[in-house]
Amino acid sequence: MAEDRITIDPRTLDNDGDLRQVAFEGELSGTRYQFAVQYDVLEALSAQVPGADAVALFRQHSDAIATLGTTALARDPDQEMVVISENDLN
Repeated sequence: MAEDRITIDPRTLDNDGDLRQVAFEGELSGTRYQFAVQYDVLEALSAQVPGADAVALFRQHSDAIATLGTTALARDPDQEMVVISENDLN
């Protein structure tokens, strides 16, 4: 992939407290994908435990999440929902 990070559509951010993740849509090379970033990743980036403020934490760290999203997409491009997990932090 030539681009180094996805472009996040901020209008699609959705906090799913039951699944402990924030879902969103992103685009890379003209193709849209469904993503979710786990709360554990938000906690690692922010040093705060996400809850009702998960979307705010996401926005604060959106640049890092965009880069991590590209890593997760390269790892598993055929999934309906690309999940950004702690494994992508390495």
